[in-house]
Amino acid sequence: MLKKLVITISLFLIFTSPVHSRERFFQVQSVDTMKYSRDLAREKLKDNTFNQEIETQVKNIAATGATHVSLGTPYEDEFLPYLKRWVTAARKYKLKVWFRGNLAGWEEWFDYPRIDRSTHIGKIQNFILSNPDLFEDGDVFTSCPECENGGPGDPRKTRDIEGFRNFIAAEYKAVKEGFDQTGKKVKANFYSMNGDVARLIMDRETTEKLDGAVTIDHYVSTPEKLENDIVELAEQSGGKIVLGEFGAPIPDIHGDLSEEQQASWIDEALDRTIKTGKVIAVNYWTYNASSTRLWENDNSPRLAASALEKYYNPVNVYGRIIDSKGNLIKDVNLKMTDIGFLVKNGIYAIPIINEESLTFSKKGFVSVNFPVRAAKEKDIKRDVVLSVSSENPIYNWWRRVVDFLNTTNKQIRQIIQINPANK
Repeated sequence: MLKKLVITISLFLIFTSPVHSRERFFQVQSVDTMKYSRDLAREKLKDNTFNQEIETQVKNIAATGATHVSLGTPYEDEFLPYLKRWVTAARKYKLKVWFRGNLAGWEEWFDYPRIDRSTHIGKIQNFILSNPDLFEDGDVFTSCPECENGGPGDPRKTRDIEGFRNFIAAEYKAVKEGFDQTGKKVKANFYSMNGDVARLIMDRETTEKLDGAVTIDHYVSTPEKLENDIVELAEQSGGKIVLGEFGAPIPDIHGDLSEEQQASWIDEALDRTIKTGKVIAVNYWTYNASSTRLWENDNSPRLAASALEKYYNPVNVYGRIIDSKGNLIKDVNLKMTDIGFLVKNGIYAIPIINEESLTFSKKGFVSVNFPVRAAKEKDIKRDVVLSVSSENPIYNWWRRVVDFLNTTNKQIRQIIQINPANK
């Protein structure tokens, strides 16, 4: 059984307006464009007619409820104009960018000569400092995705486990220093790696050096295995999990899935992922041009795109938690299925999938439970009134004091209005 998760919700909702702060299941929700943003970087570098394709892809990704678009463009100067075209499209559609490129020399992309670790660290920091306008607050920067595929090699084969750990920790430090100098608040601790590499590398000390994030590019046979691996890695590392890449089908792993089976696999995988309470970011691989595609090459959506949207843009239930006099009640426990929340300020918003049962409880109050059913594209506003139980004498006394002060204050204001002071 999954352990209950306690989450602190800090929300600022304006109830005089129909607009409210939306809550999502993940801090970062992304779709990967590597097949175009990286693989075609040189081919389309000077083809400005390709801008329409870039815009179409970014627009479709934004429509899923994604917070980020993942770009795999290399960081060398040669490719910078191409990268900027993708970033410009992302900003147009209000998306943050998850930079998942690399220096081409790390894996010898586009015939660039291989570089070593110290060169990588220096060039990455220089890239950040030389291009501050490329970044916005809220972006994600992965300086070396799947680092085991380049440089000195895979630590599973080289057995240079400590060297690999020291490298990613040192590079993360240099990257943070770079962003500190630019003044941009960019998350940079998502160092993705194969799941088996993560089991080898991500001990608690290394995870702490990466500020608590374990990022895996992970393709497994079943949603159940994905769930189990997430829980296992979180317990081993003491950190939160980031799915740097996930998707289906991979023919060697899943075989051939129909469009319906693909959508069903994604649906179950994301449902199980949410219920672990361990995952803070998700990047679906990939937009198109692969077996895991969400869209066809003509940009027509597959059923899988709708399955992803269900989780990236969930229905919200939101409202106030109040007493019988309309006063906000703070520090209320909210339970939804296997997940528990602490609502600190008396205002809640919670994403739901399908049908859920919500329970609101606080010591000294009668608990309230009600079912909610997600209706597509329609959020649900519902204020919750908690009645004081007979077992809460302190609260009853305090409410009498507040009521007395309010009444007295009102009477004083009336007397002043009737008998204004002499000028």
